[in-house]
Amino acid sequence: MFQIDAMSRQPVYEQLINQIEHFILTGILSTKEQIPSVRSLALELSVNPNTIQKAYSELDRRGIIYSVPGKGCFISDDAHRILSEYKRQKLSKLEELMYELSLAGVTKEQMMQCIENVFKRKGDSEND
Repeated sequence: MFQIDAMSRQPVYEQLINQIEHFILTGILSTKEQIPSVRSLALELSVNPNTIQKAYSELDRRGIIYSVPGKGCFISDDAHRILSEYKRQKLSKLEELMYELSLAGVTKEQMMQCIENVFKRKGDSEND
């Protein structure tokens, strides 16, 4: 389920965080579902357990997961909402990027095609 790119410039713990967030947003992981233990995931990925713990601690700090002593870590009830709000905050960055692209000569049609491609990739047909 999890995949680590050892050649990536992105730290392993960030790769794990991003994958767990993606799995939650796409419905692969759902509320109250248990995620792999630090030890088992470390063995599976051949990664230091401290790296897995760092990712889990950050997700816990954000309210995405919670731990139950002796039981493991689980997806929180508010995980999807928290992630959705966090991702929506990136809209201002997207607007700035689109402005910069327009200055560089990218047309509105090219940007709209890019948006259409994203929604096709997601499998969303709301706008059809």
